[in-house]
Amino acid sequence: MAVHLLERGTRIRARRDERGALALLRHLDVVLVISTLVVSAIGIVVVYSATRTAFPAEPTYYVKRQVVFSIIGVLVMAAVASIDYRRLEQWAYVIFGAVLLSLLAVFAIGRSTVTAGTGSTAAGVAQRWINLGPFQFQPSEFAVLGLIGVMALYLARHKDDLGVKRLVPLIIMVVVPLLLIVKQPDLGTAIVMVVVVLAMLMIGGVRVRYIGALIVLGVIGFIVGTKLNLIHSSQVQRLTSFLHPNQDPLGLDYQEVHAKLAIGAGGFAGTGMFHGELTQINYVPEQSTDFIFATIGEQLGFVGSAVIIGLFGVMSLRMLRAVQSARDGLGRLLCAGVLAFLAFSVFQNIGMNVGIMPITGIPLPLISYGGSAILAFYAAIGLVLNVEMRRHRIR
Repeated sequence: MAVHLLERGTRIRARRDERGALALLRHLDVVLVISTLVVSAIGIVVVYSATRTAFPAEPTYYVKRQVVFSIIGVLVMAAVASIDYRRLEQWAYVIFGAVLLSLLAVFAIGRSTVTAGTGSTAAGVAQRWINLGPFQFQPSEFAVLGLIGVMALYLARHKDDLGVKRLVPLIIMVVVPLLLIVKQPDLGTAIVMVVVVLAMLMIGGVRVRYIGALIVLGVIGFIVGTKLNLIHSSQVQRLTSFLHPNQDPLGLDYQEVHAKLAIGAGGFAGTGMFHGELTQINYVPEQSTDFIFATIGEQLGFVGSAVIIGLFGVMSLRMLRAVQSARDGLGRLLCAGVLAFLAFSVFQNIGMNVGIMPITGIPLPLISYGGSAILAFYAAIGLVLNVEMRRHRIR
């Protein structure tokens, strides 16, 4: 009798779990999933076009790696979406601690050689990578995600008491990874992190005067950092060079000038995929990574560029919908952080390609060549899907 009851209870729990899984899938944001996969597929094709002449003996070297990164990314997205985000309370600080350790490990065992993805190599540019066999791991790409998790948890827990006393520990949590990333140096990721933090503070209900005070302190800290050489003068020049375009076309403006020439050569309809004269001879530096939008602009023209920007717009609108429909403060803050992460990364990357933003080395999400960035953005999108699938589930 006892065995029979036990078996019956097991069957009931199995049916309940099955119904719960089906209920979650009914709330899956199919539009966000499809737009993500389409952007990623376009990225694979563009990476092949941008790198196929880098190694004539093996033209598919980079694209094969990009395909592997994308497949793993889809699996990561599915895994992140499947685990209830409310379990973040148990793991957020553990994940954040692991991210900090990996940022510290960069200075001990990190690699300071940048392989551009177009056959060119520049040694000693930045120390951001850790070798993992045939691949390289860039911890700073995941630092933003780790920070989103702990900030969302902290702000949700203390939503009714966000005075100075509560903000001090939060700012310490932000400053530690920020300084480690600036030290690498990776000023681009640091800027993205600052934007994400400000967005989450506003969504989290922190008073405007406190946010204003933090911005002032941040500006003062940046000035002090430049005076103490904590922030290199070359980084400051890169941040300000876009204000004076074409003043140094063979130096600081070299990448921007070449990117704009390639985009201009594409015109309205583009030269056609695999037929861009400038990008096919590797005329644009980093044309498969930071400046991949120049490849898109030349080969797909204004029309193709507008389609890709439109796809990112669709993704951003779906994330905004997730922010609005989240069933609790934790979910809302997680989605808001991911939205800021994606939207600003797209704006910054395209902006530096067309000369309206400083060159900071930010990849174009899901399109630029590179495994760490792809996995980070897929995980971020999985987090949004996670929140949205559970917006109607009350347990």
